[in-house]
Amino acid sequence: MAQAAAAETVQVWHHGPVPLDTLVCADVNQSSDVSRICYDKAERFMVIRLKSTYCDYCSIDSGTAQALQSAGSKRQFLESRIRGSGSDEPFDCRIHPIPNKYKR
Repeated sequence: MAQAAAAETVQVWHHGPVPLDTLVCADVNQSSDVSRICYDKAERFMVIRLKSTYCDYCSIDSGTAQALQSAGSKRQFLESRIRGSGSDEPFDCRIHPIPNKYKR
C-alpha cells in the first residue's frame, strides 16, 4: 500500500461518508475498473473505488488485501474473492460489523 490519505472523505455506497485519513490508500493505474484501494489493517476495513463508486468491505484480512494489491486482474480478484454473490459475500459490511470509527 502507499500512504495515508490526508483529510479526505469519500461517499461510500450503502454506507455514507467515510474519512480516509486513517486508511492507507493506493491508486491503481493498470485496471480500468478498480482505480483506488484503501485499507485499515488494524480495523480490517477496506474501501475500493470501482469505476466512480466507492464500496466498503469489512472483516477483510491483510492477506486478502495484499493479494488484491498484487493480483493481475484486480476486478477479477474483487469479484471472485471479495464480493462473492448472495449469501457468500465474505466481506460485505451489511453482514459483518463496520468498525466503530467508521460508523456514521
